[in-house]
Amino acid sequence: MTASPDPRLAVRRIRSDEWPAVRALRLESTSDPDAAIAFLETPEQVAARSDDFWRERTQTAATSETAAQFVAVVDGVWVGSLSVLIRATGQKDHLGRFVDDRRADVVGVYVNPDHRGSGAVDALLAAAAQWAAGLGLSRISLDVHRDNPRAQAAYRRSGFAPTGETYTSSIGPEIVMARPLP
Repeated sequence: MTASPDPRLAVRRIRSDEWPAVRALRLESTSDPDAAIAFLETPEQVAARSDDFWRERTQTAATSETAAQFVAVVDGVWVGSLSVLIRATGQKDHLGRFVDDRRADVVGVYVNPDHRGSGAVDALLAAAAQWAAGLGLSRISLDVHRDNPRAQAAYRRSGFAPTGETYTSSIGPEIVMARPLP
């Protein structure tokens, strides 16, 4: 069970000019030993990417209808983030899986250790669901490592349930969870 949400917590979509903060939070998230089980890249790979890469990624996540990044903010400090990627029918996702029906995938979920249990992940997932529903999608999904019970519990609390689909990625065995959208 999560604690009462931090009243200072706000969630919003990133802005195009915030690429340095996007990069810094991604470096923080991939460097967190407890979160490493959730990311398909290393801090070294994140650090090696050019400023242009981060500018373009941030621009897309701030303005497009195919990707959105949301941040949890407390007193002006970014304490968590996630992204939503809209997968078109017929394309392959980031793991090479064929997309048989247009869908919204949550990726890159991270909350700073000092803010876990604050309601940040719940607020981030709610923002992701609201955005995807606004695009006409009826379901949102995510992948979670089989050995990450804390993340699985947080996702269940936000209405996600295992779909029965499992696979093995570069970080090990994962399960697919999804929730219907209003």
